[in-house]
Amino acid sequence: MVLKEIKHIYHKELDGLYPKEEVDSFFYLLIEHYLQLQRFVLAIQPNLTLTKEEEQPLFEALSELRLQRPVQYIIGKTSFMDLDFEVDEKVLIPRPETEELVRWVVGEVRGGLTSEKRKLRILDIGTGSGCIAISLAKLLPEAEVHALDVSGEALEMAKRNARSNSVELRFIHADILNYDGRPGGYDIIVSNPPYVRELEKQEMQKNVLEHEPDLALFVSDENPLVFYDAISKFAQHNLVEKGKLFFEINQYLAKETAALLREHNFLEIEVRKDIFGNDRMTKGVLG
Repeated sequence: MVLKEIKHIYHKELDGLYPKEEVDSFFYLLIEHYLQLQRFVLAIQPNLTLTKEEEQPLFEALSELRLQRPVQYIIGKTSFMDLDFEVDEKVLIPRPETEELVRWVVGEVRGGLTSEKRKLRILDIGTGSGCIAISLAKLLPEAEVHALDVSGEALEMAKRNARSNSVELRFIHADILNYDGRPGGYDIIVSNPPYVRELEKQEMQKNVLEHEPDLALFVSDENPLVFYDAISKFAQHNLVEKGKLFFEINQYLAKETAALLREHNFLEIEVRKDIFGNDRMTKGVLG
């Protein structure tokens, strides 16, 4: 079949489920992944014909996209901070907003937070695929980065991603709701914990609700800041003096999260918006 006809089929089957630009993105991502073809191939070879063997993975992927399975899970990888990460349904798909959190941490470190006596120590809580911890280790080679997660399967994936991106991390298999840590051990703690309330499910897309792990996404309506409270308490004992705590946050609970940080003796609290104009990140300095 001619490749441009397959693209037409993608739009015929998927335009009712996704924006047309996103369908284009899926198609070009898949031909690059399965056939090593760049997106401009149709411009220079409009009549490019595929064999049945070459067509098969594209139509298999189309079937999965019709079921709204995320394309990142279909191909088993995604990009974050210009690095490649293995992903599947055991971990969240890294978001562009989280890249902004990483850049904030990196900016703070390069802006002067250093230690003369030892390596800077950073802990990522709820590491998942390892995207935050690995990106920080890559961008801040002078730092010692630790990555914690309650899921052993997620940690195994994070370990593979660390190897493929040529960085060394220290991994911790623990539940932050019941973990004491290493008192005074870290200069920076960063976390993107579960923060979506059950009541917000109606706002979410089917591809997220049915495929990404609930464990990494949802909290109860009654206690939506449970992880922020636990991590803030943990940080009080596990950050050095004037150590910094960074969170990705629920845009609807920015004021409540900032108030919680103040309750736990954090100062210089700052909330930042993401690229979409939503309150998405906060920072506090241990008083």
